[in-house]
Amino acid sequence: METREVTIPVVEGGLPADVIVPSGAVGVVLFAHGSGSSRHSPRNTAVAHTLNGRSLATVLVDLLTPDEDVLDARTAELRFDIGLLAGRLAAIVDWMGAEPTLGRLPIGLFGASTGAAAALVAAAARPEQVGAVVSRGGRPDLAGGSLSAVRAPTLLLVGGLDEQVIVLNEQAQAQLGEVAELRIVPGATHLFEEPGTLEQVADQAGTWFTTHLRTPHPA
Repeated sequence: METREVTIPVVEGGLPADVIVPSGAVGVVLFAHGSGSSRHSPRNTAVAHTLNGRSLATVLVDLLTPDEDVLDARTAELRFDIGLLAGRLAAIVDWMGAEPTLGRLPIGLFGASTGAAAALVAAAARPEQVGAVVSRGGRPDLAGGSLSAVRAPTLLLVGGLDEQVIVLNEQAQAQLGEVAELRIVPGATHLFEEPGTLEQVADQAGTWFTTHLRTPHPA
């Protein structure tokens, strides 16, 4: 298991990221955290640990610079700037493709909350590079017109008690079409804090990625 902290040079000063590559990795998953969160999100970290155990490399990255974080903490404006976040994710996908260790691995995206929308916009922008997407309690509706351009198999996971977000995911699924599958995790609220619910998310995400990142998808 190779663990390292890197600075990804996609903005001035770079974006810090934690990269874990298990031996014999069959793919790599880039995480897009939700609004007001960071690469240290305990939920994403827990999911990443499970994926590592399924022979998937993981990249957890801060999508905002330290100065932007300060601004966002005060105004909350950048966390909802889906275009900005998606552009950075797409640039990180390009960096991963050229990175010596990660470049040989098929790429998946895991998005939470608003990060799910950014992941889907990035997937639409990089159809030949992104092989699968998983959304956890996501807001895919915020991806707007990009949804119909997504070609990667997409799994939408929503808590059974997160009623408003279920509706928004159903609407997004209709726009995504046959590439998308919506699954409800019974008894879970938006943050999947109930016992066993986050483990279900991690297990289903692991199966989705190991299945689809092994299989070529249409560009």
